[in-house]
Amino acid sequence: MRRKKIVAATGCPTGIAHTFMAAESLKKAAEEMDVDIKVETHGQVGVENGLTQEEIREADGVIVAADKDVNTDRFHGKRLVEVPVARGIRDPKELIKQIINEEALIHHVKGHKVTTDLGDSKNDKIESGSKGKKNVIHSIYKNLMNGVSHMLPFVVGGGVLIAISFLFGIHSADSTHETYNEFAAFLNKTGGLAFSLMVPILAAFIAESIAKRPGMVVGFIGGLLANEGGAGFLGGIIAGFAAGYIIILLQQLLKKLPQSLNGLKSIFLYPLLGIFLIGVVMTPLMVPVQELNTSMMEFLSNIQSTNPLLLGIVVGSMSGFDMGGPFNKAAYLTGTALLAEGNLYFMAGVSAACIAPPLIIAFATVFFRRYFTKEEQNAGLVNFVLGSTHITEGAIPFAAKNPIVVIPIIMLGSSIAAVLTYLFGVQVPAPHGGFLVLPVVTGAIKWVFSILVGSLVGAVIYGLYRKKIANNSPVKE
Repeated sequence: MRRKKIVAATGCPTGIAHTFMAAESLKKAAEEMDVDIKVETHGQVGVENGLTQEEIREADGVIVAADKDVNTDRFHGKRLVEVPVARGIRDPKELIKQIINEEALIHHVKGHKVTTDLGDSKNDKIESGSKGKKNVIHSIYKNLMNGVSHMLPFVVGGGVLIAISFLFGIHSADSTHETYNEFAAFLNKTGGLAFSLMVPILAAFIAESIAKRPGMVVGFIGGLLANEGGAGFLGGIIAGFAAGYIIILLQQLLKKLPQSLNGLKSIFLYPLLGIFLIGVVMTPLMVPVQELNTSMMEFLSNIQSTNPLLLGIVVGSMSGFDMGGPFNKAAYLTGTALLAEGNLYFMAGVSAACIAPPLIIAFATVFFRRYFTKEEQNAGLVNFVLGSTHITEGAIPFAAKNPIVVIPIIMLGSSIAAVLTYLFGVQVPAPHGGFLVLPVVTGAIKWVFSILVGSLVGAVIYGLYRKKIANNSPVKE
């Protein structure tokens, strides 16, 4: 019997950890199940190990484990399993079984003729687009995360440059101040330019995920309008989705035009009408969205000063719950938005809560070494590096083994780190970088102390849990 062949694509919003962890999980599971697999990764540097048309044609099915757009149109006529990237890490064998057992639906792109070699089995149902509410929610999240993925390099690069400029003095970029430094002003200006583009880029690539390249142009203009109107991230998200669906609407309205005008549509009609319509949509929304955005920022700032304990628990729980997933990203984006408004306190707690999870794992594998396998011990050491550089996802493989127990432990450790950070009034001016940005952190020693306390508490609890499992099991893990 011919070995089954599967092709796959993985991708996460940041393109740093989840993407490659899912790819490795799928490869390992396929090897154990005697299945051929090739995995295309959509990381921060772009597409790697890309799938060819021949490989797709020869495959028995396709697995897409991604929270960003990976172009599923090319898989038309193939059995397709499409899930969030976390499923690729957590349940790789289950995903492969859906292909092997022919449980996956055949992917059909509207307007394409279905021609497959899958036979005429009554079980061969065609996927005609929607798979219910869950699929719609994932689609919305995927579009949003496509914008976040492309925005992050602007946020990180620009934000860190601005933070470095503060090393010369908090007012060193102000030409009227006595501490003015020309190089600091250059860093601040350059980083500020990159930082100022984050909302337009967010909107542009949300729209691009929905309506491809025509949507990107309209989304960028919508994002600029939101940014200049003070609507911030919330306005950028609205602009991105509005722009994408404006282009979808225009494509439907103009599809009856002669085929000879296709070039004119993409280069002239879509940009012209799309930019006009996004202006019409965004202009009346600007004031209410701006007020909502301002109210939300003020609310969070007030909680920060009046109830740091509550804020730390919320931020820590969100950051530790899914470690790079939707809740974690919501906390991070809120911190980034407040950072853009000049609030350096909120991001300090978010960063602490994001750094703690991998350090919890790392310390546990060191202090309770005998209760972890050799492979886990090696992965634990890597988590020291990941945690120190603000890459939360290194904790996921450990949490995935028993999420009901391990995730609450991680949430507790992250919450302790965030609460202490807020109580100490630490300020972090950079949106990423982990301990690499310590020179620009106000209250750096207190910040490191907060993170270490949260990490060590979590590590001890997790280590004791592993010890209990080992003692109750006749076979060592």
